[in-house]
Amino acid sequence: MVPGAAGWCCLVLWLPACVAVHGLRIHDYLYFQVLSPGDIRYIFTATPAKDFGGIFHTRYEQIHLVPAEPSEACGELSNGFFIQDQIALVERGGCSFLSKTRVVQEHGGRAVIISDNAVDNDSFYVEMIQDSTQRTADIPALFLLGRDGYMIRRSLEQHGLPWAIISIPVNVTSIPTFELLQPPWTFW
Repeated sequence: MVPGAAGWCCLVLWLPACVAVHGLRIHDYLYFQVLSPGDIRYIFTATPAKDFGGIFHTRYEQIHLVPAEPSEACGELSNGFFIQDQIALVERGGCSFLSKTRVVQEHGGRAVIISDNAVDNDSFYVEMIQDSTQRTADIPALFLLGRDGYMIRRSLEQHGLPWAIISIPVNVTSIPTFELLQPPWTFW
């Protein structure tokens, strides 16, 4: 049971959505909810990597979403200890999506959420694809809109917190529309 969600229980892992987004092919969306800090207690939408990374075999009721340091996660992480057994929040840029995923995996992360580095991006999902290196990654990799990533990081900085607590994945099909708490900056 997710606190404050008026009695809904989240069991299903994926919600397929047949929507073409800005010329991209059909996506499967994955949803997660920030539980803390409270000022960003919303359900966020992300898209999985197209041709690399794993899937969520487990629903995490409460797991830390740890912003990587450095934020682009293209090499050694200064806070890698905190990412072990948690989910990393990484920023796009500097190296391939697969490279970022592998860095987080090497630090023991359970998944990576890569937010766009364009903080004004509140509607365009980037299709994350394999690079040309033939490497692989086993952990789930998700793409998050830049505005959402920025707002999560900003809230953590304002509260002096090293991580957010999230629930992932969330089954939004069982949530009445009027209870679906989406970030107010992403309504279009």
